[in-house]
Amino acid sequence: MKSPFTGKEMSIEIRNEDLTFRKETFNVAYPSYFCSDSKEFFTTTEFDTIKMRQVYNQYRDKYNLPFPEEIKEIRAKYGLSATKMSEILGFGVNSYRNYENGEVPNQSNANLIQLANNPIQFKSLVELSNVFKIDSDDKNDFTEEGYKLLNKIDRLIEEKKRIRFSLRLENYLLGNKLPDNYSGYIKPNIEKLTEMVVFFAETMQPYVTQLNKLLFYCDFLHYKKEAVSISGTRYRAINMGPVPNNYDSIFDYIESTGAVKIIKTEFDRGYSQEFISKKEFDSEKFTNKELECLNKVYQEFKTKNTTEIIEKSHLEDAWKDNFENGKSLIDYKYAFNLNI
Repeated sequence: MKSPFTGKEMSIEIRNEDLTFRKETFNVAYPSYFCSDSKEFFTTTEFDTIKMRQVYNQYRDKYNLPFPEEIKEIRAKYGLSATKMSEILGFGVNSYRNYENGEVPNQSNANLIQLANNPIQFKSLVELSNVFKIDSDDKNDFTEEGYKLLNKIDRLIEEKKRIRFSLRLENYLLGNKLPDNYSGYIKPNIEKLTEMVVFFAETMQPYVTQLNKLLFYCDFLHYKKEAVSISGTRYRAINMGPVPNNYDSIFDYIESTGAVKIIKTEFDRGYSQEFISKKEFDSEKFTNKELECLNKVYQEFKTKNTTEIIEKSHLEDAWKDNFENGKSLIDYKYAFNLNI
């Protein structure tokens, strides 16, 4: 972007600012164009969006409010339109659509949305509402569409019982399921992380040390552009650079699903682990912007060896600050200083 004063190209600098939302103050970091001659900062719609998303995300995190992706997922699992979902929950369809598009719900509406996430509770909401009722004296007389929905909910209740162990395993592997500043304000998603691993196993056949950094750069690059991560993975700073927290167990689990093969080669001081894809990468699970980040990271690192990738990661503030602090988890705010 060129300066309106001098016509010269401006640099991008990261600013920190306290912003107020619903009478509360939140500190955010965000990019702005800087004119070195006039000492003025300039913004764009894209930069303003990144700034405000961070405020909304911090507010949601503080009060445990559902994030847009969660709201969409809840409706999707019941196969309902936004209109039907809003009618069951008892608030306007425009408000509901706005929540899916990023508006922060008030506490009472947020509680209803979170209640709907539990199939048992949602079944009660459906039965109490008049959305699928036939106008008759029998309060349990539903339309055909209503009975289909109730049957679907019953199946989801049974499925929830069956997959309880899998959910506990995912919680162990990826940590607390609630989005926060260490997950990039996305609910941790092992399915999406698996596909990211498959992407690099298919295109690069990386060693584990390389893969750890590739995943870090993908998630943090997307946060830099969109103020949310791709997979919701939490990363830790260790001596070899940023790595997914609990990465050994995560990769063992991913291999057990048949998505990749990890080839271990022993040598004098240990062994190497190379990742080979055993399935085709499913691009349908990603948005266009997420795919852009995956491909940008691939192009950046496809010709670099392990040592070069480690050295580059050691230049990142995300690694330097957190490794010095005792291998702590990395806040996604460091994404705005990413060197890519």
